[in-house]
Amino acid sequence: MPEEQDLQEIQELQAILREDSSNFQARRRLAMVLLDKGFNEESLKQFQFLISIFPQDASLYYNKGIVHEKMRDLPQAEQAYLKAIDLAPEETDFYYNLGLVYIDMREYDKAIEQFKFVLETDVDDSNSYFNLGLCYVKKEQPDIAKVCFMKAVQLNSNDIFAHFHLGYIYRNEGKIQEAIAEYKKVIEQSPNYSWAYFNLGSIAYSQGEYMEALGYLQQTLQYNPRDIEAYKIIAKILCKSERYEEALMVMQTALNEIQDNGDLYYLTAQILKEKEMWSDYKQCMELAMQNHETLSITPKEAGIELERNMPKNI
Repeated sequence: MPEEQDLQEIQELQAILREDSSNFQARRRLAMVLLDKGFNEESLKQFQFLISIFPQDASLYYNKGIVHEKMRDLPQAEQAYLKAIDLAPEETDFYYNLGLVYIDMREYDKAIEQFKFVLETDVDDSNSYFNLGLCYVKKEQPDIAKVCFMKAVQLNSNDIFAHFHLGYIYRNEGKIQEAIAEYKKVIEQSPNYSWAYFNLGSIAYSQGEYMEALGYLQQTLQYNPRDIEAYKIIAKILCKSERYEEALMVMQTALNEIQDNGDLYYLTAQILKEKEMWSDYKQCMELAMQNHETLSITPKEAGIELERNMPKNI
């Protein structure tokens, strides 16, 4: 919510414009304050009015594009940025924002053009390198993406998102130690970044380092208590050492956080099967089938499994 002093400034600017509607300096300021405080529709009206008076002002189209972007009206944002570029082709910020819009529109080749143009003017723009890397990830060209992310962290070692993506690429390449190093850099700079903990936990689990994995996955849930995959791996680790009661407690916590999830019910059922709690097992399997949209196997497969596992005398 806007602070009281922000609302006061808005009211003061509106009062000025009621007295003198031709005070364009006040109207520009009002448009910017409204934009900054999230009053998008009101801000858009002010920029549109100003554009009707100053149709050759590129900055007005640029800010209009920002409003449309915030409102998720991407085609209108695109058109506003293109107009700004047409009026002031030397302004690299216009190309950068247009590139972000193209990413949201999944027009990755167009986005790449914009970020490359920015880099022709500013060779040290780490954000453009990061966004280029993101585009190449979406285009399934990890080798080029890796080069871009490496350049991004070379220019800005605090770019946690570039480090995170590098970790993902390294892991896919089988370079596990390099991946671990990148995820740890993320945590050093952002200690509450749950996905970094999860990926470290997932790597440790895949390597059979179960206690290390538990530590990372528990930290994952500390910062994101709705991480379904973290709950699932923790339960599997506990089951490997036959700690079924603890595993059940973990799954109960998961189901309290994330209701009606087929996979969670299914995994809970597997634990109950190990404990031969057949009535509860059957109930969880049935709930898993009811929530088939979030179940990794088909309801038919689950039904066959249920029929096969249930003792005949129950």
